[in-house]
Amino acid sequence: MIFLRSCRGIMRSSLSIMIGLLVLLSVNSVTAAPLLPSLAPLVTKLTPAVVNVNTEKRVALRGGRGFDFPGHGSRDTFEDFFGRFFGQFDRNSPGFSQQPVKSLGSGFIISDDGYILTNNHVVEDADAIKVTLSDKKAYDARVIGRDEKTDLAVLKIDADHDLPTVKLGDSSELEVGDWLIAIGNPFGLARTVTAGIVSARGRVIGSGPYDDFIQTDASINPGNSGGPLFNIKGEVVGINTAIVASGQGIGFAIPINMAKELLPQLKTGKVSRGRLGVHIQEVTSELAASFGLKEKQGAVVSEVIEDSPAARSGLQVGDIIMAVDGDKVEEMRRLPGMVAAKKPGTKVTLDVLRMGKMLQVEVVLDDLESDNGEEIAQSGDDRLDNLGLAVRQLTPELAARQRLSLEQGVIISRLDPEGRAADAGLKVGDVVLMVNNVAVETVKDFKTALKDGEKQPYMRFLVQRQQVRLFIVVKLGD
Repeated sequence: MIFLRSCRGIMRSSLSIMIGLLVLLSVNSVTAAPLLPSLAPLVTKLTPAVVNVNTEKRVALRGGRGFDFPGHGSRDTFEDFFGRFFGQFDRNSPGFSQQPVKSLGSGFIISDDGYILTNNHVVEDADAIKVTLSDKKAYDARVIGRDEKTDLAVLKIDADHDLPTVKLGDSSELEVGDWLIAIGNPFGLARTVTAGIVSARGRVIGSGPYDDFIQTDASINPGNSGGPLFNIKGEVVGINTAIVASGQGIGFAIPINMAKELLPQLKTGKVSRGRLGVHIQEVTSELAASFGLKEKQGAVVSEVIEDSPAARSGLQVGDIIMAVDGDKVEEMRRLPGMVAAKKPGTKVTLDVLRMGKMLQVEVVLDDLESDNGEEIAQSGDDRLDNLGLAVRQLTPELAARQRLSLEQGVIISRLDPEGRAADAGLKVGDVVLMVNNVAVETVKDFKTALKDGEKQPYMRFLVQRQQVRLFIVVKLGD
């Protein structure tokens, strides 16, 4: 009995020790976890280079009354993704009078002689711009250069001393989950600091042709526009630009690398972009398979503009542009920005996949211009084929009716809504230009091309749809 009691006592004692050890281990594991240090020293260092940008513009207001501005009488450009500072009014309309309207934004000093980077929409069409520093000194500012397509602008102030500056980082190094700090002027609350993480990269929000935004949950509000987004090392990695008005914790910043590429041109007051002269489309899974690609990568050339750099260099319809000067084109939408970032006259080397073989094509870019798609679809029978489509010969009357400049080709006249062609995305009115890289000018050409390709797992159509050319892949196998 004594032995049993002793064993029970020992067991209870051992259990207590074990529980104690477990508690100590759990406490130690918690305290050993890395903690984010205070951001105060970093913020103290960075804040002097962040400025408030105050603008004034005279706009037409009905009855002398202004807008309902959110936050301290100011209004920023955050209506949904983007709006404009000042409403659209006919200044000559009866009942409108010219009234000064003020607005607030942010910016940051990039050189000690007074150059400041901000958003274009912060200063666009402003009659007066005043920049206030952290020491509360205010300076008149002038616009040196601005670019509406990327929403960037460079301002200049003249101070009698060297100004504090920020360091521009490398936004390509950002990863989802990295810490970020935003400093700005939300609702007129000068030098407000918020923190968050990178929520996503490469966001397209429909603001312009070169969308490539950093998404963050760091709190961004009206007035933050043009302000810096810092990484944990205190380097600017983004320019706060937009929010989702109906959401919380969804803000967007322009990657600083985009600004760095344009800064030399912005400082000259004129931005010029390189032009390749092609129309492109995304590499879908079906297109990738039809071209023999293992992954969806690159941009498919669906049209080469006549007398363009691409045409002079020998680029062809059906080429897949895989890289520009060694930089991979991971997605189709990246290519326009990669080319536009180059100056006109620059020679670039394109890695191109053509008919299953990789080759390099050198192109000398010219100035970016508006490319207007050219081309589009006598009669034939309208019987549906085994793909569920019927075509007719393009006539001048049909072309004129569809506002097309094509003189020959075949136009899709009927579609089985449940057929393979419709499932793939072909539409009535599409003009078929090629089938599996074989040119189609007549109905006979079309039928021959279909017969030649019927044993392939995919059939690739190059079509003209209004003013756009694109590839569409019809899957033949089950």
